[in-house]
Formats: sequence, C-alpha cells, structure tokens
Amino acid sequence: MYLANMKRICSVAVCGAGTMGSGIAQVAAQYGFKVIQFDVNEVVLEKSRQLVLKNLRFLVEKGKINEDALKEIYSRILFTNNINDCKADVVIEAIIEKKEAKADLFEQLMNINGNDTLFATNTSSISVNELATALNKTERFAGMHFFNPAPLMKLVEVIKTNYSSPETIAALVQLSKDLGKIPVVCKDAPGFIVNRVARHYYLEAMKLIEQNLATIENIDMIMEASGFKMGPFKLMDLIGMDINFGVSNIVWNDLGKPDRLKPSIIQQQKVEQHKLGRKTGEGFYKYE
Repeated sequence: MYLANMKRICSVAVCGAGTMGSGIAQVAAQYGFKVIQFDVNEVVLEKSRQLVLKNLRFLVEKGKINEDALKEIYSRILFTNNINDCKADVVIEAIIEKKEAKADLFEQLMNINGNDTLFATNTSSISVNELATALNKTERFAGMHFFNPAPLMKLVEVIKTNYSSPETIAALVQLSKDLGKIPVVCKDAPGFIVNRVARHYYLEAMKLIEQNLATIENIDMIMEASGFKMGPFKLMDLIGMDINFGVSNIVWNDLGKPDRLKPSIIQQQKVEQHKLGRKTGEGFYKYE
C-alpha cells in the first residue's frame, strides 16, 4: 500500500466530467497532479474543458495565478472518452448517482489498473459499504466526498467501508490535504455527515415557499447575509436538482421515512420538468 511502500501519489483519474468531476480535476491539476478527466460523452468532455478554462481564467483575472501558470495547470489534464486511459495512482468516480452504474464502472477500472491503485467514490448518498460489497469487498476502496464547487469548498468526507484498509484511509486523507482540503473521516451512514445535517437547510427553505411565507430571493439573501456562502436555492441549482432530490429521497428512505425529512413536492416538480438548475439553464433561477 501507499504508506507502507512510501509511494507518493502523483496521478489522479477523475471519472465523470460534470460540474463536480471537472472541479475535482481542476483542483488536482492546480496542486501539481497529473490528471486524467474521463467521460464517455464527448459533449460533456468539451463542456468540462471550457469550464476548467473559464475557472482558471477567472483566477488570472483575480491575480491568483498568471498566464504561464494557467497553461501549465491546463496541460496537466488529459481529457478523454477512452476508459483505457484511466490508469492512475488514485481513481475518483463522480458519475450519476446509480449504484449499478458506479459498480460497473469500478469493475472496469479495477481491471485496467494495478494492485496498488486506490479507488474512491464521490457519491453523496449511496451506501459505500454496498458498493464495496459489489466490488468483492476490496480494501483499496472508500468514499471521498467533495462538495460543490469543488475548487472552493474545503471539506472532504473520507468514508470508511467495513473493508477499507487503514492504509487506504490514511492515503486518501493525505491526498485530501495535498489538494488543499480539510478531510474528515466518517463511517458509512445515510447522507454521511454533511448531507444528513444539510437536508434541513434545503427542506425548511422549500417549506417556507410552499407555505408562501417568503420568496426564494429573500431566503437566499438572508442566509448569505447570515454567513452561508450560498443560499439554499442557489446551492440546489448549482448541485443539480436531480442530484439533490435524489439524495433527499435516499436519506429519507434509509432512515425509515421520517416526516421531518420528507422530500419537497416543489423540488420533485422541478425534476419532472427537467428544470435541474445551472446545467439545464433553469432551476429555481434562470441562467443564460
């Protein structure tokens, strides 16, 4: 394993080039890692390229990096739709929140990589233990849950399965630190830590709308004025309505469907209307 052999993590493959995957890839490249950004969809890959470039140019405009640094960071990322390119020291999955799809992808990735590669899922709601069981209870697998937007949010939940080796967890904790993040180790549980606590941030905000007690804009403004980086509605739009609603359903179901955590009909309607937030151009807000 990495710590026993004192082998340094130099390369990171990120599978899934949506907002989260792109953010993780950008962060890894900024901190000097060789990055493979994979997605089967070339259109999604192109959007990822443009998003990473846009974010890096914003850093140039803010004086955080210069043009030479931008080029160097961007050059560290290989954008590819060929899964055989996904050979790295650590592979992080950030695809759709469906257990079968994740398990199938990891099976392919484990066949491609060697016995020293570590594997992490960025799932925000699916049981990491269940995924580990589907992957023959591998000791080299754990959860590594980043938060949107990944380039800005410091916290990473490192989730232990019943089978993760101490070396795997230690290596993923160190990787998180090397990415400029603050890792918190937790056991597998519905919603882990943050998403379980955060359900009320979203659900209570939507109850206020259902009861016609406040406007979306006012709720966001008040919460941001109270110290939150983003109001609940802006954050749901950023995360994606389908993802956020899916997490709410999983946490609600896995905890025995308590009334306090019942998903909102407002968000369900947004998902049914395919108004998923920033990625579709409209959610609780409209985007160009």
